[in-house]
Amino acid sequence: MTHPKFNPDLWMEVGSSGGPNKNQVYGLSNTTADNLRSTRSVSTIGSSQSISSSQSKEFVALQQHMAQLTDKYDHLSAEYAQFKASHAQQRAESEQIKASQAQQKAEYKQQKAAYEQLHEMVINMATYSGTCAPNPFWPYNHQPPPPGSPPPPPAPPLY
Repeated sequence: MTHPKFNPDLWMEVGSSGGPNKNQVYGLSNTTADNLRSTRSVSTIGSSQSISSSQSKEFVALQQHMAQLTDKYDHLSAEYAQFKASHAQQRAESEQIKASQAQQKAEYKQQKAAYEQLHEMVINMATYSGTCAPNPFWPYNHQPPPPGSPPPPPAPPLY
């Protein structure tokens, strides 16, 4: 009838040890808790005639209440297991995101270094070449045409 992990002695002691009030946690009234304590101390082996019918009814009610608490405990244990599994999954996903971010950061640093190197090469070429970039609309790039080359094409008409 009771949950295999449920220890009534421990349950009764915990509420009085300065911890949370177990009666409130399990939704028991003080009367129900007192009845649990008194029922626990009653020996039912071979003395069923010495228990009054009202005590017997209370005992049955307490057993039913204990069954409900056991069901609640099982339900909460299952919810906790689901929560724990969900939390573990979220933690794993978080770790994957962190690893991905670290990889992206490393790739960004590599691309930035390559860009800076390329930028430096372009600046050096422009500095040491002494000429501007070729202009496709100016024949021979500001230099005289080579000997024997055809004349430049005529300029387009201006309208």
